[in-house]
Formats: sequence, structure tokens, C-alpha cells
Amino acid sequence: MRKAVVAGSFDPITNGHLDIIERSSELFDEVIVVLSHNVQKNYLFSLDERKLLVEKVIAHVPNAKVVAVSGGLTVEAAAQLGASVLVRGVRNATDFEYEATLASHNRVQNSKVETVLLLSKEEYRFVSSSMMKELARFGGAVTSFVPSVVADALQEKYKDAPERTIKMEEEITDVKG
Repeated sequence: MRKAVVAGSFDPITNGHLDIIERSSELFDEVIVVLSHNVQKNYLFSLDERKLLVEKVIAHVPNAKVVAVSGGLTVEAAAQLGASVLVRGVRNATDFEYEATLASHNRVQNSKVETVLLLSKEEYRFVSSSMMKELARFGGAVTSFVPSVVADALQEKYKDAPERTIKMEEEITDVKG
């Protein structure tokens, strides 16, 4: 049985993440979505909230499950979970360079865990969790980029955000010339 890990902070999970998970589920017998928690990061959603959102979003993927981890290296978590593959999504050349470097480091740490890079679909190449949080914070539409349960959660988190209201320093008037 070939197990793969798709790891990330998923704060929040996007349609791009979901696409990588779904495509991985077609390539591997089991996909373990490893939800990482970095104590140095400031998250919008708690670990429990992120885990619940990811579980809801991937519920239709029968050979996928979610595991939350804290601390340690992802490559070692993969090995402990019995996975021989780390799947990473790549949106652009910058992601590729980062992921290639990370794969090399991971290979040194544990040569039994291989890294597989999946190219993002064109429609997701500009989608990131941080961009979705920024759009939602300022009242932008995120429904095309995140699952509906995530859009609702973002709406709830930012419903009272003062940044949602545009304030002008001076009134703009129509000048006719």
C-alpha cells in the first residue's frame, strides 16, 4: 500500500489545496493530510478549527484522512505515519525552487521518503491562504477560491473587521469641465 502525505498549515484550506489532495488520492492508496502547527506563526484559525475545516472539505475523498501534528520535521512525521511520499503543490517557479531545496533537505533527513511535486492547475496558480485571508478581511469575494464551508468561516472571522469599510479622507466630487 502506497501512502502519501500532503502537508501544510491550511490556514485556511483553499481550492488549490483541495485539488492537490484529490489528485494525490488518485495516485496513492492512502493520502494523509498532515496539518502542521508552527508555534512561531500567527494563525487566523486554531488548530482544531483548521482540522475541522479540512475534514469537512475532504469528506468526499474516501482514501484521505487528516492528522494534526505539532513540532518535528514533516519528513519524519511522514515516516512515522508509514508514508513513503511527500506530495507538494507547485504554483510557480518560486515555489519550485523552494520545494526542490526542501526535497533535498528531506532526502538527507530520511532517504526512504520521496518528494513528488504536482503542478497546480492554472486556475489555482495565484491562490494562497494568505491572499484569501486578506481578501476576506477587506470584504472581497473568496467563494471562487475556497470551499463554501471555508468562505463561511472566513466571513464569520472577519464580519466585524474595521478594514471592510472604505473611509475617505476627503469627499471626491464629480468635476465637469
